Amino acid sequence: MTGSPRNRKIKLAFETTSLRIPLGDIEPMRVVTSTIKKSVKYAQIAASIREVGIIEPPVVVRVKGKEDRYRLLDGHMRIEILKERGDKDVVCLIATDDEAITYNKRISRMAIVQEHKMILKALEKGVSEERLARALNVNITTIRDKRRLLDGICREVEKLLQDRMVPINTFSELKKMRPMRQIEAAETMIAMNKFSWPYAKSLVAATPQHQLVSDKKKAVRGLSDEQLDHMEREATNIDREFRMIEQSYGTDHLDLVLATGYLCRLIENVRVVHHLARHHPELLAEFQRIVQLRNAA
Repeated sequence: MTGSPRNRKIKLAFETTSLRIPLGDIEPMRVVTSTIKKSVKYAQIAASIREVGIIEPPVVVRVKGKEDRYRLLDGHMRIEILKERGDKDVVCLIATDDEAITYNKRISRMAIVQEHKMILKALEKGVSEERLARALNVNITTIRDKRRLLDGICREVEKLLQDRMVPINTFSELKKMRPMRQIEAAETMIAMNKFSWPYAKSLVAATPQHQLVSDKKKAVRGLSDEQLDHMEREATNIDREFRMIEQSYGTDHLDLVLATGYLCRLIENVRVVHHLARHHPELLAEFQRIVQLRNAA
């Protein structure tokens, strides 16, 4: 390390002030095709700009050697919509580096829980449901469904899923379960990295009646009562085995790392390799395969 942390300079990703730039001075990196213009996303962005203006400024970088020229890194659809509207300029963020290749990878798409919170904040500030629906280019029923997204969802599940891309229908299935079962289902979805509506429905189907909110006996199309009982038992066994594996995973993983490291050192020893090749060739082949897999990982 060179220099103390106090003396080390931190480079900013953006210039400290935004800038209003004529649209004609911004060079796009790609063309917004007619297919993109017909997409739902394009229509949503256009509706949002029409109702509430630009919320997230486009990102540009200065073109070296060309004064007052800028290359567009992020916001191609926004810029195209502004041009179609007849706007002459736009406020932009000025990036300090040309990172057009990696910039979009750093963008976090809004999870539905975050969108729910955004809608609640907008409503608290007096924005009507009708205006929100127009801004997001959706019908008012969708706004109301997202507003009530977490009704019946326990706080622990909200925290578990707040940054996950979870379909709204999945939350509808979670609401059918009691809080402790909701938590178990959410943890299972995270472990399996599966948040789809059909998967959530399968978790509900495998949930014992006493862990459901409704007292009405559940019915699953195509399954008899006996099959449902069997499914519940199997789900309970799988969940118990999963918890046991989860608890021992850290220790097992450490043991595996140590064991493979030791094998690597053995294989590097010429005398050991010669001995194994002469007396235990099958073990040598297996050890070499493990070392190759470790090195390839």
